This record gives sequence, C-alpha cells and structure tokens, in this order.
Amino acid sequence: MDNQEQLAELVSKAIADFSAATLPAELEDAKAKYLGKDGSLTALLKGLGRLQPDERKTVGAQINRAKETVELALVTRREALRDAQLEAQLTAEALDVTLPGRGRMRGGLHPVSMSLERIEALFRSIGFEVADGPEIETDWHNFTALNTPDNHPARSMHDTFYLHDTDGKIQQDVLLRTHTSPVQIRAMLAHVERYKHLPALPELRILCPGRVYRVDSDATHSPMFHQAEGLWVGEHVSFADLKGVVTDFLHNFFESDDLKVRFRPSFFPFTEPSAEIDVAFMSGALEGRWLEIAGCGMMHPNVLRCGGFDPEKYTGFAFGMGPDRLTMLRYGVNDLRLFFESDLRFLKQFH
Repeated sequence: MDNQEQLAELVSKAIADFSAATLPAELEDAKAKYLGKDGSLTALLKGLGRLQPDERKTVGAQINRAKETVELALVTRREALRDAQLEAQLTAEALDVTLPGRGRMRGGLHPVSMSLERIEALFRSIGFEVADGPEIETDWHNFTALNTPDNHPARSMHDTFYLHDTDGKIQQDVLLRTHTSPVQIRAMLAHVERYKHLPALPELRILCPGRVYRVDSDATHSPMFHQAEGLWVGEHVSFADLKGVVTDFLHNFFESDDLKVRFRPSFFPFTEPSAEIDVAFMSGALEGRWLEIAGCGMMHPNVLRCGGFDPEKYTGFAFGMGPDRLTMLRYGVNDLRLFFESDLRFLKQFH
C-alpha cells in the first residue's frame, strides 16, 4: 500500500470515528486519536524529517490535505452534535403557545369605596358637585371657621391628631382633619371669589367625601374613617330642602321605601338649628330599631360669614354622614374593623 492509499484509509477511519461519536466527549477522544499530540496524522508529520527533500515536499502536501479533510470532518461533526443537543433541549423545554395563558386575579373595589361611589352618583344626580381638599388642615379651617371655640373638647390633643414640626414640637395649628367640613369653607371662599363680580351669588351645592381622623377605635369607630358631607347655600334654602334632600337620598341609597327617617333635635357648633338623622327599617334583622346615621342643620351665621357669604342675604344647610356606617347597614356587617383588616375572605364576599 503506497503512502496516498494509506492516507485515504486513515481519513476514512477518522471520518467514521467522528460519525460514531454521539457525545462531545467521545468526539474529543476521536480527535486526539488522529490530530492530538500522539495522533496518527501528527506522527506522519513528525516523520517527514526522515525523507529526502523532493519526497518530503510531495508527501507533506498529501499529509496536509488529509489533515484538512479530517479537521473539516471534525468541525462538521462538532456542529452536528451541538445542533442535536440544542434541538433536544428545545424539544424538552417546548411551550405550547396555543394554550391559554395563566389567568390573573381580578381585583375589585373595597365595599366602602363602592358606597362612596354610590353616594357621589346619587348626589350628582340632583345637581351637587363633588369637592375635595387637603387631609392636613389648619386649625382655622378645621375649627375656628366652623364656629368651634378654643375651649371645645375636639381641640384637645387627646381627641385630635396634631402634627409635629422638624424639631419634634407639636404644632397647635396644624392637624389631620377631623371632618370634611373644612372643604366646605374652602369651597365657599373660592365660590365667592369666583362670582364676586355678580350682583348675587349663584347657589353652591357640593358633596365633600374623604378620609378623616380622630383618636377613636372600637367595633363601630376607627382612627381613620370616611365622611361625606354636603352643603347647599343660596338665597332661599330652608330646612324643608334639607329634609327633602336627605330623605330622598336615604331611600335611594338603601333602594327601599320600607324605611322611616326622623330628624331629632341636637346641637352642633356649626349649624343652628341642628338635628341628628335616624332611620328605622321596617323589615329585616334591624326591623323597628332607630339607628343614628348622620347629623345636619342650617348653617350657623358665623360659618356663612367665614365662608364669605352674607348671612343676612344667604342661608344654607349642611349634613354629614359616615359612608363606613352606611356600608355596614347596607351589607349587614356589625364590626367596622373588618373593613380595614385586609382579609380577602371577607372582602371577596362583595364581588
């Protein structure tokens, strides 16, 4: 067998060994057999030094061509194994993109938020606008402008959340609002400023919903709770208007004509005369029981004056109710704290 036939046989064996390798490690072992430090082709190249110059040139060219063929076969097989490995991985990790995706849990409104939206919608339907204001208030807007004197118990640090300044000292004139009534003062002042060029001010009808804060916590009270207060100021607003608005609202909110509403005389510093609003359901678990749900009254002249209105020319009424309490009655919940414990088992019942 001459040298060229020997090289052809060596190349054929190398290609066969490469093709038989099914793992990268097996392929590297086969490579070392032919192209490694002690490999067959490497040995032939080392033996060229023993040949005559003319023969060395011819045989060297033949060996190099054989080596190139073997190296090409090695690269081809290496790429084939890599492609096969990738294909196997893709098959094992395949995703069926035609399957429906994983569903995401849908959230929903908190029951108190649902009540607030319902209250706002009902008052908008009779011409009220929704007004908003800051939760951090001044003493003047929260108390003084609402005819609440300096010695009123609500101003006590035991009953109200006052804020601290950067030095840690209590700021006696900055607090978390205890009701949404300050929004009424701000709205009245803005209304008067806007229409001061007119000979007579147009009516002002607003609803002020929002969070308020008091030092109070039990089954029916929370340090943070919600209020929705209403205000109607005009030239001929009367207590009869107040009774009509509130009574109509309660029947619509509870979606029932089977309830009674009464106005019980009371006292609030910002209204005169004042009344508590009670309801009694004529059926259900609360049948026949009178429940206090709101306070109301005709606006005190001092409050109208602080809001920029002339109490000799304009009158108005105001009312305040607790959406949290209304939500409890609407859904039959007897503990206010359940609404704010973030227990999904409880909250999911409302969706």
